[in-house]
Amino acid sequence: MDVSHLLDGLNPAQREAVSAPPGHYLVLAGAGSGKTRVLTHRIAWLHEVFGVPLHGILAVTFTNKAAGEMRARIAAQLGAAPRGAWIGTFHGLAHRLLRLHWQEAKLPEGFQVLDADDQLRLVKQVARQLELDDGQFPPRQIAWWINAQKDEGRRPQHIQPAPHDPWGDVLLRAYTEYQARCERAGLVDFAELLLRAHELLRDTPALLAHYRHRFGQILVDEFQDTNAIQYGFVRLLAGSEGQVFVVGDDDQAIYGWRGAKVENVQRFLRDFAGAQTIRLEQNYRSSGNILSAANAVIAHNDDRLGKKLWTEAGEGDAIDLYAAFNEIDEATYVVDRIAQWVRDGGSRSDAAILYRSNAQSRAFEEELLKRQMPYRVYGGMRFFERAEIKDALAYLRLLANRDDDAAFERAVNTPARGIGERTLEEVRRSAREHGESLWRAAVRLCRHAVLAARARNAVAGFLALIDGLDGESGELPLADKIDHALLRSGLRLHYEKESQGQLDSRTDNLDELVSVASRFVRSDEEDAAAMPELVAFLGYAALEAGEGQAQADEDGVQLMTLHSAKGLEFPLVFLVGWEDGLFPNARSKEEPGRLAEERRLAYVGITRARQQLVLSHAETRRIYGSDVYCRPSPFLREIPPALLREIRPKPKSAMAFTTPARRDAGHAALETPPLRLGANVRHPTFGSGFVTDVEGSGAHARVQVNFDEAGSKWLVLAYANLSPA
Repeated sequence: MDVSHLLDGLNPAQREAVSAPPGHYLVLAGAGSGKTRVLTHRIAWLHEVFGVPLHGILAVTFTNKAAGEMRARIAAQLGAAPRGAWIGTFHGLAHRLLRLHWQEAKLPEGFQVLDADDQLRLVKQVARQLELDDGQFPPRQIAWWINAQKDEGRRPQHIQPAPHDPWGDVLLRAYTEYQARCERAGLVDFAELLLRAHELLRDTPALLAHYRHRFGQILVDEFQDTNAIQYGFVRLLAGSEGQVFVVGDDDQAIYGWRGAKVENVQRFLRDFAGAQTIRLEQNYRSSGNILSAANAVIAHNDDRLGKKLWTEAGEGDAIDLYAAFNEIDEATYVVDRIAQWVRDGGSRSDAAILYRSNAQSRAFEEELLKRQMPYRVYGGMRFFERAEIKDALAYLRLLANRDDDAAFERAVNTPARGIGERTLEEVRRSAREHGESLWRAAVRLCRHAVLAARARNAVAGFLALIDGLDGESGELPLADKIDHALLRSGLRLHYEKESQGQLDSRTDNLDELVSVASRFVRSDEEDAAAMPELVAFLGYAALEAGEGQAQADEDGVQLMTLHSAKGLEFPLVFLVGWEDGLFPNARSKEEPGRLAEERRLAYVGITRARQQLVLSHAETRRIYGSDVYCRPSPFLREIPPALLREIRPKPKSAMAFTTPARRDAGHAALETPPLRLGANVRHPTFGSGFVTDVEGSGAHARVQVNFDEAGSKWLVLAYANLSPA
């Protein structure tokens, strides 16, 4: 059998990883080193060379997009879809396992998955029941704490609050009541998916033996991002016989704040006997100077396995460093550079502005809007997180499971149908007293005429609506079922009225939900298990909530946090706000390990750049209404000065100056005319104005212009494109 195609185009380290004999392996894959390629080629190699059946492979990724890409690449290598292999996210695979073994997991067959918003809604109900002050015990923080306990594998009975700790006692009570409500209504939140799947295998020896025998090969991507329960799941499933192949980079571990444990990378080498490390250090993304800067910064972190990225692509451009007067000046400079990039033939979407905090985007958005330059804030509201979509899904969830309390709460008075808070509180109280779901309590209260006539009629009308929808749409295709529910529930009319006079119509999103349903296809496992199409679709929607949104059609500048940028790459990258206290974050000096994670975040940001990298910091920044003097980030001092090209090394005023040929940023030399104070000039965007101040010389020259309409602005002369007026 000729399997040379599985090794063609791979470098020596990649070939070693792909063709390694059976065993445990940690592939330490640096940024841009081709880890996805190694992972997919390894799966194909296991199947083609070692004869591992596809149903004996379990491959775990962290996003549905990555899982889809993995399946597509494997199919291309094998010439057929990898049927039988379990390839998906931790949450997706756990969900599949629980659907197949719902009885052993002590779940109802039609259990529903709670997304973050509905989980928060349920936590708020618990907080009301426990009479908690929202200011003292914010529901969002309670939900975060519950998820953190589950990520560590802890049930309420495993938690012992510290003596004289009222906060811990309240959280434990909230966790206990929250979990009881979930059990009663057949609800499973995201953290519960993994914990319940782990407990299912741990507590069912026959089932564990079956899956250990089946999945002899376990592969895990982005291993540095695993938390305690995910690591425990892999270790439990592998046992003493399974072979585990993990790919990760301890230098890109940036999610400690949400429970990821970078120490799992080194723990793997201790826990899996004979595990070997293979380093992927050749980078196929960035220029040599960019990689040298990244290597220099991350080298200051202790307790790392260590690697050094290199490339055959050459040194490339120097890294530009801009010292701005303030955040407005910083934004002006960055947008000037992007405008020049576009004039030189680049696209706006090639440029990314990466910041540590979302609050930093304001100045850049304002500047982009002034220039009428299209942009996109990456990570905005996602499709399945939009209110109108969640309202529609609440109706569908009730059709699938009447005992879904979170869905009942969301749908019962949306759109408004005269069911007030007092009536709902009576339904909740009755449900608590009788240990039943809100739906069953509402049915009983209506049947026995406990509610006042007006309230009873409103609640009964809602119950009849859901039952009627179920009967009317039971045999309809999924898309038609959803369309019918939108019409009969009144949601479509409600959002048509709400959207009047607005730029965006929410009914368009409801139409898209129907389109999504029309394209939905159950997985082979769901089909084989005869899972109802609606139940399968609701599971898909819950798991997709939180995934990345579709790319905008229009060519626009990309704005995002450094965390959002992980896994992406751009020809031109601006890393802005490199100031001590902002990046690294001020809290990083207070908690052990936080500064190291901030440095890893800097490493991730630097390695997003392919051709040009620009770093910037502001001398002053407006915080809480006051201008605060800022010190440059200590990370800047960790980059060798020889790699940096300072755009404005030291502020220096001049009454008049002439700029020589422009030579920075890799552009062709352009002559600029002399400018003097009071000179009338014209800008292609801001219009006419006159020069009020000038600073610096040569490539660092800056000019302040008071524009007739846009007001006063500082511009970098090399990029300002000013002409005499």
